Amino acid sequence: MTRPVEPRFLRPASLARRDIVALVAALAILVAVCWWYLLIMAHSMSNMAGMSEMGVAMPTLGIKPWTASDFLMMFAMWAIMMIAMMVPTAMRAVLIFAHISARLEMRGRPFVSGYWFAGGYILAWAGFAATATFLQWALDQAAYLSPEMVIYSPLIGAGILLLAGAWQMTPLKDTCLKHCQSPLVYLAQNFRAGRLGALRVGFRHGLYCLGCCWALMGLLFVAGVMNLAWILAITAFVLVEKLLPIKFQISRITGVGMFLAAVGYFAWSV
Repeated sequence: MTRPVEPRFLRPASLARRDIVALVAALAILVAVCWWYLLIMAHSMSNMAGMSEMGVAMPTLGIKPWTASDFLMMFAMWAIMMIAMMVPTAMRAVLIFAHISARLEMRGRPFVSGYWFAGGYILAWAGFAATATFLQWALDQAAYLSPEMVIYSPLIGAGILLLAGAWQMTPLKDTCLKHCQSPLVYLAQNFRAGRLGALRVGFRHGLYCLGCCWALMGLLFVAGVMNLAWILAITAFVLVEKLLPIKFQISRITGVGMFLAAVGYFAWSV
């Protein structure tokens, strides 16, 4: 008697493909919602009167201490911004993880969804969002930050540009960038079973990404935290930097550019 052929849609590989499609769609929707939020916030920041219509009380420049709700609102803003900017740049790593998990499932290992890996990655950037919130609070209370969330001080603004340029030239930046440009070996060697294992691997990958890009995010304080054009420019640069082959690194070029920008920024601002 001939053994019945298993329907194609029930085969593990097909199920894995469906899971990958669902994973990409879910993350794409998440990113789209976050960009929609940023569009609304950017529009509102261009007209501060619109903030009252949204029911959002922006912290007042250096006049009153922030309340718990101020911290929570600003943390949410930074966290949403990081998801919008960084999750698209991590999609290749998420898909690699999902493919590895699917192949291991065909060998009898439990399947772990890429959602958990992506969740760990987002957790790493949530930690950065918390740090950025406290930095914004410190600048605001010292009266160095405008209501549009732009640095008032030419010295601090130039210092941020110099710091970002210097970081682009460090060996640690190179290490983190190489990891982000080619995550396959890392994910294959460090794959962990179970949801917590996936969360941990995603978090560690997020830390590498954070090491690669944290200084670039500081530039938002120079051009405006809610400057949508600047947010898009940084996102595009990070994406290009990660997609380039390892032998092509533009970090040194951009580092020099940031040094020159710091000099020009300071000379223009004073």
